[in-house]
Amino acid sequence: MTVLERTVTQPTIVLVTGPAGAGRATAIKALEDMGFEAIDNLPLSLVPRLLSGPPLERPLALGIDPRNRDFSIDALLETLDLLAMDSTPPTEVLYVDCAVDVLLRRYSETRRRHPLAPDTNPTEGIRKEIDLLRPIRSRADILIDTTKFSVHDLKAEINRWFGGAEDINLAVNLTSFSYKRGLPRGADIVFDCRFLRNPHWVPDLRPLDGRDMPIQDYVCQDDAYQAFFEGVRDLLLHLLPRYRDEGKAHLSVAFGCSGGRHRSVTLVETMAKALADADWQVSIRHREVESRVGDDAAQVAQARHA
Repeated sequence: MTVLERTVTQPTIVLVTGPAGAGRATAIKALEDMGFEAIDNLPLSLVPRLLSGPPLERPLALGIDPRNRDFSIDALLETLDLLAMDSTPPTEVLYVDCAVDVLLRRYSETRRRHPLAPDTNPTEGIRKEIDLLRPIRSRADILIDTTKFSVHDLKAEINRWFGGAEDINLAVNLTSFSYKRGLPRGADIVFDCRFLRNPHWVPDLRPLDGRDMPIQDYVCQDDAYQAFFEGVRDLLLHLLPRYRDEGKAHLSVAFGCSGGRHRSVTLVETMAKALADADWQVSIRHREVESRVGDDAAQVAQARHA
């Protein structure tokens, strides 16, 4: 039985959004090709009316575009809350993201004007839209970064997340986060990494994050790390086949620490490699690291190249 066949009896609603140029339209078209009923640029005010009609007979993909006339972050958040509380089918938010420099290059190559800054440099519009969508990005159930993707790569990634179960079996998302900002929305399993020694207190390591080898080496040298890592890895390898056999298509596993930049990121990076080596489909999201902008990001880049 494929995921699509399961959704015939339990239809799913996927809200697709993200900055212009990241591949939102391509993602919606890929879902449509897979059998979803796809509606792009639907005004938010019409979503409740759409769902109050006849019951869905197949999964539904709704493209949400900030250029819509009645779009606002508050309205979209209210729509998400309404869908979560109402007796509607399960709802997921798919956020298609991309690095600013790549978005700028794509606009330069096509000579398109950015919809939020038609009379100025596209950079201004790109940054405005990213800031506008930040609250939605933080609530995304699935985040796909197309920075290094071609159109074909994005379609393949959509198929891995929403395609046939014989192809994907079970998609695992590993997320790092800071307890100061709360648990990630939709996390199925959460592990606390705050007992491991913290690179934050080492001045030379503080600007880096858990994607950098000096941080990983520091965290992994903690006497408690290896037993914790092996225990969590073995637990997940024991549970994943059982979740798959129960028909679960996505599993979200979160690792948290104080700042969400060092210990939790290290665990996500090392655990992702272990699960991928065991032939599980794994995606990674670093919630706090991805939200860092401006001088903080420049400081990280400087430290990495020092």
